[in-house]
Amino acid sequence: MYQLDIVLKKGNNLAIRDRTGTSDPYVKFKIAGKEVFRSKTIHKNLNPVWDERVSLHVETLRDPLYVKVFDYDFGLQDDFMGSAYLYLESLEHQKTLDVTMDLKDPQYPEQNLGSLELAVTLSPKEGDMRDAYQSMRLSDVHRKAQLWRGIVSISLIEGRGLQPMDANGLSDPYVKFRMGHQKYKSKTIPKTLNPQWREQFDFHLYDEQGGYVDITVWDKDAGKKDDFMGRCTIDLSRLSKEHTHKLDLPLEESEGVLVLLVTLTASAAVSISDLSIHLLDDPHERHQIMQRYSLWRSFHNLKDVGVVQVKVIRAEGLMAADVTGKSDPFCVVELSNDRLQTHTVYKNLNPEWNKVFTFNVKDIHSVLEVTVYDEDRDRSADFLGKVAIPLLNIQNGERKAYALKSKELTGPTKGVIFLEIDVIFNAVKAGLRTLIPIEQKYIEEEPRVSKQLLLRNFNRVRRCIMFLINTGCYINSCFEWDSPQRSICAFVLFVIVVWNFELYMIPLALLLPLAWNYILIVSGKDTRQDVVMEDLLEDEDEDFDKDDKDSERKGFMNKLYAIQDVCISVQNALDEVASYGERIKNTFNWTVPFLSWLAIVALGVATIIIYFIPLRYIVLAWGVNKFTKKLRDPYTIDNNELLDFLSRVPSDVQVVQYRELKLDPNPSPNKRKKNNPG
Repeated sequence: MYQLDIVLKKGNNLAIRDRTGTSDPYVKFKIAGKEVFRSKTIHKNLNPVWDERVSLHVETLRDPLYVKVFDYDFGLQDDFMGSAYLYLESLEHQKTLDVTMDLKDPQYPEQNLGSLELAVTLSPKEGDMRDAYQSMRLSDVHRKAQLWRGIVSISLIEGRGLQPMDANGLSDPYVKFRMGHQKYKSKTIPKTLNPQWREQFDFHLYDEQGGYVDITVWDKDAGKKDDFMGRCTIDLSRLSKEHTHKLDLPLEESEGVLVLLVTLTASAAVSISDLSIHLLDDPHERHQIMQRYSLWRSFHNLKDVGVVQVKVIRAEGLMAADVTGKSDPFCVVELSNDRLQTHTVYKNLNPEWNKVFTFNVKDIHSVLEVTVYDEDRDRSADFLGKVAIPLLNIQNGERKAYALKSKELTGPTKGVIFLEIDVIFNAVKAGLRTLIPIEQKYIEEEPRVSKQLLLRNFNRVRRCIMFLINTGCYINSCFEWDSPQRSICAFVLFVIVVWNFELYMIPLALLLPLAWNYILIVSGKDTRQDVVMEDLLEDEDEDFDKDDKDSERKGFMNKLYAIQDVCISVQNALDEVASYGERIKNTFNWTVPFLSWLAIVALGVATIIIYFIPLRYIVLAWGVNKFTKKLRDPYTIDNNELLDFLSRVPSDVQVVQYRELKLDPNPSPNKRKKNNPG
């Protein structure tokens, strides 16, 4: 084994690949056909300075280091800018060498494509050096690389005069945003050249100097590849912080303009520390945070709802992912789009991390996800287990063992992780935040057609429909006098309500089942049944053949794409219908007590308002607000408070995913730890 330390310094006179006379270069390293490193992208520069360091572990010196340079094109295929080989057998050991690599195109070897400057050190490697070095590298270097320095908030308002792409002279435009690994996709606006999106997206800003946001516009086409409609770029280094900028960005390579609102704000309080140094255990710091989120400051900075501190202590009995019977586990902690990770503990099934992560809470209904992976230097990390914990379910200061679940969170996998979590939040801010749109997740992968998922969503819709049918049958049984006592009571109640009906009785009637179920829960007669989801199976990976070299194959592929679009639409529609039906039920079932209390407050206020204020005045105020909303704020983002509230209530599937698994009482953690020394 050898350790190859490389410093990618800079490039000189690189090739021009963009129409603007520049390029957006990045570098890839490959050994034996496997990609082992990719640099960051330097935008609009033919003499880029990377100054990036990487340590590679090489088993043999016979395979050269293959260096390739590309021009980054978001939404399109990246352009080749040249390559070169570094032959490791020619390097001296234990000595740092400055290397200049001339880039060439194998098809046009006479062309001068510039050069790269590297510093290379090759060292023979002893067994345990790898573990210590890698753990240090991840815990110190990666700690700094993970922490973002600000938030970039982008409101996509509208498009003007976009290019027609369809036969009817219109388009079905949507927008893709990308900033580094962060990606978002807007909704599709059908049949228009002047779309109104009014959506908001938040990016993490890692570079204090700014960065670039790549934006592309596409025309949605069912059954075939979407059409490219243009692109534009936001240079964040030119925008002042703590100020909202209105940008009218013309599209390159096409026609039309995008209207955006862009705001750069300072970083929230995110941190990674060792177990011996943590915020909330300091009485003075804890008191300050409690004051920050006290009720007296409920209307100060409404976006700052609270703070959560996660202590990732250790795991026990993990799955063996390597052929040696061990694993190289590390832990990733996610809260919405905020993601931090621990260092790697090598060759250990009972790792101890002892790390403390601190996140700002923007939505108290967010779910904390903790995932354990096995690091593999030759390919992507292997999944070992995962837990999902809603913030409202957390018991502050309780050190607890969580049984790890499968990737779909529907069944157990091997291992236990020990966490201690504290959440401090302002209830008023959390309640107000519930009534605005939920934060979108980054685009991580395109949805696939799944027969199991389609069947599961169908069964969920069927259960909701059967509930409505059973309710209708129950009401009909009162009309049919199946039970005389029940029918008499229903008749008397019907006459009294109709004769004395007032509008305030509607929210009052909705308060009754909430109050009744709460009384049953408090009295120990919990009517909430465990959700048994036998159809929660792992999705099958159904990859379609993408070889379309001849016209017959293209026609066949177009049919497959059409079928896939239809199935995905039906699949998602069933999921959405089932989810809202289940969320309404779970609101009244006290599945999330905070939301049920919030519903009681809202319904109680509605009851009082409607009781004391005549309906005509309420309707008049609503109409005036609706008609003048666009005049008062032309860039307001439309939302539905009721749907935003329901989006925070977990569906039956999420209830299953967030439920903790019971630990096996027989093999105690201490015994497993003794039998499996790391």
